[in-house]
Amino acid sequence: MSAIYLTPDFMSPTGKIKPMHAVNNAPMFWTFCDTFHYLTEAGIPYARLHDTGGILGGGVFVDVANLFPHFDADPDDPQNYEFGFTDHLLRELHAAGVQPFYRLGCTIENYHPSIGPRRSIPPKDPHKWAVICEHIIRHYNEGWADGYRMGITYWEIWNEPDNEPVIAENPMWRGTMEEYFTLYEITANHLKSCFPALKIGGYSSCGFYEILNTAAAAQANVSSRTGYFIEFFEKFLAHITSDGHKAPLDFFSWHSYAGPMENIRFAAYARAMLDKHGFTAAESILNEWNPGIHRRGTLSDAAAIATMMIAMQNSSVDLLMYYDATFESSYGGLFNPLTRQPFKAYYAMLAFNRLYQLGTQYAFDREVTGGMLENNVWALAAGNGAEKKAILLVNASFLSGQAQDATVVLPDGQWQVSLLDNEHDLAPVAIRNGGEQLTLAADAIALIESV
Repeated sequence: MSAIYLTPDFMSPTGKIKPMHAVNNAPMFWTFCDTFHYLTEAGIPYARLHDTGGILGGGVFVDVANLFPHFDADPDDPQNYEFGFTDHLLRELHAAGVQPFYRLGCTIENYHPSIGPRRSIPPKDPHKWAVICEHIIRHYNEGWADGYRMGITYWEIWNEPDNEPVIAENPMWRGTMEEYFTLYEITANHLKSCFPALKIGGYSSCGFYEILNTAAAAQANVSSRTGYFIEFFEKFLAHITSDGHKAPLDFFSWHSYAGPMENIRFAAYARAMLDKHGFTAAESILNEWNPGIHRRGTLSDAAAIATMMIAMQNSSVDLLMYYDATFESSYGGLFNPLTRQPFKAYYAMLAFNRLYQLGTQYAFDREVTGGMLENNVWALAAGNGAEKKAILLVNASFLSGQAQDATVVLPDGQWQVSLLDNEHDLAPVAIRNGGEQLTLAADAIALIESV
């Protein structure tokens, strides 16, 4: 295999490095947050609060029904709210420099078909539910009820109401799509009238797998269920733009557990649909994704995460949020649940943050697809002007299923090379000069920074 020439054009900025290394939740053990320093060190910008605390939100965290447990109570009375545990979590996130991305709704009830739904039933009074959400926001942003002034920007109305077309089988929304549209319409309008500067949106769509009319679609288990995801999305947009039902949408959130090339297509579809319905300013946020729990703890997982961040940086996605940064979830691929130490995947986030801190993305001297140069080698270049430059490089062998080395030729200049591979956890290994070759093992990652 011939060497690949790294040729970033540091005279051609293409835009900002976007926050592609956000997460869901945080490495909290019960209520102990002593590992939050890992979030700080990796510069994690946002932590989405969904499924926080485990089944039923641990009974105490984040979920509207946990904070306001008796729906028939007076929502204007601070005594009817139980903020304590969520206060603790948000204080610790704030101290770690992480902005919460607050999901208003409930934790997924995966086991309800055999036990019975608890929180996924639509609120019996959506107007009152909206007022309850208003008070939660006032507590964390305006000091209401001995609260805080945390400046939390993103407030998401529910999660995956489109999870199943059959109401009795839906673990997130035991109602019709029209009932969700009504809840969103009422809540979004109420919250926007109270807090015009905040970003109000939703609804964490299950995704757009159905648009893939390829073999990859079959692998994504395309079925009438994934067709329902599309139907729900299109009818939602039609509803909130129709006369008498208009509602604000500052961001649209969606999910995908597919690969980078598929997600590039999903991002383009979401952007096109939002623009078509007049939401040209609405952010497109992929706030649940994971390259596969079968990779957990491996270098391949780190390579897949780094590749996705590069791909989405080069897509129309505005914010990317990995699911999940917890210890206990099988989707928690950043930390070892036994040792509470980072897996290889964590260091991919750490590496991306080094480019994020530089601020500006720069082009390469050739056309790339989503950030892939050639032969499954992916690259992202960043800088802060003439002072500092960096390149994130991934040998994404996992995409081809063939474990093979990749050789790249470094661009002009002098570079500090740090490696993430089976022997190194993003450790500096050498100072290299332009024109020298660098060999990356299968699924290895290199952070190349100007000296």
